[in-house]
Amino acid sequence: MIVVAGEALIDLVPRGAGALADLKPALGGGPYNTAVALGRLGSPTAFCSRTSYDAFGQALLDGLRLAEVDVSGVQRGGEPTTLAVATVGTDGSAAYSFYVEGTADRLFSMPAELPAGTRAVSFGTCSLVLEPGASAYEQLMRSAAAQGVFTALDPNIRAGLIPDADAYRARFRGWLPSVSLLKLSEEDARWLGGTPREWLAAGPSAVVITHGGDGLSVHTRDGAEHSVPGEKVDVVDTIGAGDTVNAALLHGLAAHDALSAEGLAGLGAAGWTRLLRFAARAAAITCSRAGAEPPYASEVGAP
Repeated sequence: MIVVAGEALIDLVPRGAGALADLKPALGGGPYNTAVALGRLGSPTAFCSRTSYDAFGQALLDGLRLAEVDVSGVQRGGEPTTLAVATVGTDGSAAYSFYVEGTADRLFSMPAELPAGTRAVSFGTCSLVLEPGASAYEQLMRSAAAQGVFTALDPNIRAGLIPDADAYRARFRGWLPSVSLLKLSEEDARWLGGTPREWLAAGPSAVVITHGGDGLSVHTRDGAEHSVPGEKVDVVDTIGAGDTVNAALLHGLAAHDALSAEGLAGLGAAGWTRLLRFAARAAAITCSRAGAEPPYASEVGAP
């Protein structure tokens, strides 16, 4: 079982010219997209979050169930669902404005325990910024790591939500001893500062960096670096692409029984290249569709 912990929200995505042209609600949130992608790939997955009782919250849960994600541990509340208004650039890249005050997901509280058979827990995005839930997710990360559970982190920086950049950067460094696999975009890496070597020295066994259409690279504890090019595709937008990479990495590692520091170390050049190519292929399919629509296992093959 892979547990994905973090927010579920509604993306309002423009479907025409102009910032407010035909805004269409879409199920989203980085962790939510990761959970759906894992479910579609066929990994046993559970979602750990807090959602609203409103219509948006119900739709989010329905989307998880449709992807065969276990939602039995999702907390519920009467507060509204978080909204994110997306602006899509001419190159398909997306920027977001968030409406988060008093919303249900930021009131997440630490669960009593992880689901039975949990092999990995994935964290990231807004859930590690917005208090008081951020501290509860951080506590869950540290608790899982202390129990020997594999942890994955994608900070997926949303700078507009971070009031004190230096404080967040310090907090990020404080998470690293509890992180097994760190994945981030090259834009996030520049914003955070530091280098893969510095991050590896702080805790993670591997650091994966995405380079948009140019592909992915991984830095490992033994000093190696492996890269693959991106898959060529007609990009509609990039919404959910990084989340699909998260899911593809975790799915592939689980399939090869490599959800551990020893497993990551044993992949070698061939294993990492195969895994990164699988992730690039999955992300390309997501980019070829409007909104966060990650692929099914039948579309990408085996990792």
